[in-house]
Amino acid sequence: NMRRPMLRIRENEIADALTTADIWQIMLREVPPIAAEYFIGGADELTTLKANVLAFQQTMLAPPGAIKHKTLDTTTNIFGQQLSLPFFVSPVGSLRTLWPMADAVASQVAGDFGTAMTLSTLSQTPMEAVADASSGPKWFQLYLCGGVETAKRGIRRARDAGFSALVLTIDTAVSGKRIAHDRMKPMDAVSPIFSGPGKLRRAVHKVKLAPQIAPRTSWLWRHWRDGGMLPFVNVIDEHGSPMPYAGIGEQLAASAVTWSDLPWIKEIWGEQPLIVKGVHCADDALQAEELGATGVIFSNHGGRQLGQAIPSLQIVAEAMPKLRAAQSKLDCAMDGGIRSGLDVLIGLSYGLKAVGLGRVTAGGLGAGGHMGLTRAFELMKEDLLRSMELLGVQNISQIQKQGEKLRRESMLLSTAHLPGFVF
Repeated sequence: NMRRPMLRIRENEIADALTTADIWQIMLREVPPIAAEYFIGGADELTTLKANVLAFQQTMLAPPGAIKHKTLDTTTNIFGQQLSLPFFVSPVGSLRTLWPMADAVASQVAGDFGTAMTLSTLSQTPMEAVADASSGPKWFQLYLCGGVETAKRGIRRARDAGFSALVLTIDTAVSGKRIAHDRMKPMDAVSPIFSGPGKLRRAVHKVKLAPQIAPRTSWLWRHWRDGGMLPFVNVIDEHGSPMPYAGIGEQLAASAVTWSDLPWIKEIWGEQPLIVKGVHCADDALQAEELGATGVIFSNHGGRQLGQAIPSLQIVAEAMPKLRAAQSKLDCAMDGGIRSGLDVLIGLSYGLKAVGLGRVTAGGLGAGGHMGLTRAFELMKEDLLRSMELLGVQNISQIQKQGEKLRRESMLLSTAHLPGFVF
C-alpha cells in the first residue's frame, strides 16, 4: 500500500506546515543534497528560476468588496478532461529518487483531488503502475529519447495504458547548464564502485557523501528498499532494455523535437489531445495549433533550460491577448513559479484553464510521500478557495473574465518588501 509509512515520516511537521515553502523545507531535511539538488536547481545564475516566483509576488490585486457567494466552484475543463481543481501535476523526471514509486504516489494523490497527473518520460516507475494508481486523468509527457522507433513504442504503450493526453516538450534542444548539480558530480555518486574507469575517484566521492547521508537514514533505507538508482523503464530500446540512468543529456540532444515531428507523433497517438509544452511565445502556440495541437503549456521548464528566459507569467501575459486576437481555440495552461493558491488564481486571471505544479509536487513527495503531497495539495486548495472568497469570484470562468479588472501593476519598484526566495 503506497500510503503505508516506510520507516519514520515527519508526520507532525507535515501536519503543521502552513505553506508549500514549509513542505519544501521538510523535503530538504529529509532528502540528501546529492538527490535533492536535481529538483532544487535551475540553469546558469538561476535568474529565470527566481524570476518565475518573483513575477507572481509582484502581481497586485484590487478586490471588489461586499461580495459573498454561498458556494465556490473550482472545476475546470482542459485537454478534454474535467478537473475538480484548476491545478495538476506537471511532469518531473526522476521523482523516484525522492520516494518509493513516487510517480504512482503522485498519480494517486492527483486522483484523490480529482485532478490530473502528468508522467515524465524520464520516470523510473512503469507507466502502467502510474495509470493504475489514479482514478483521475493521466497525461504522458514525451521526449524522443532513443530515437523515433523507441518513441513510437512509448506513445503506443501510453495509449494502451490509459493515458488520455500526450504532452510533447519542445524546449530541450540540449540540457540547460545546471551548475550546482554538475559540481556535485551526481553520476559519480550513483555509479558502481567496482567497474568502469575512475574507480578510486568514485570511491572517494562516495565516502565524501557520508556526512549528508548519515543524518538521513530513513531516506537511504527507503531508497535502497525501492531498488536504488533505477533505469528509465518507460524508454525501451529495440532489444527490450530500459534506458540506463547515465547519459540522459546526450540522449536529449540527439533527439530534440522540431515542428516536423508533430505530424508523425499525432498520427501514432491518434485522436486524443496532443499538447505542446515549453512554449515561450504566441507564435509557437499558433504554430502548434496549426499542426493539430489541442492545447499548449506555457513554460520555461522551471528556469532549468535557458537561464535568462522570461518568467512564465510574463510569457502568459504577452501571449494570451495575441491568441485571443487570432481567435485561437487552444486550451492554455502554464507552469513555473506557482507556490500558492493565490498564484494559481493569478495564472487563471489571464484566461488560462489550469496551471501545473512541478516543484510543489517534488517537495511534497520528498517531505513524506503520500502524506507530504496530500498536505501540499490541501494547502494549495485552501489558499485558492480563500483567495477566491477575498476577490469575490465564484468560479474559474469569473476569474478568467474579471482578471484584467482585478490585476494592477505594482507601484513599488524595489523588491525589499517581498519574501526571500525559498524555492
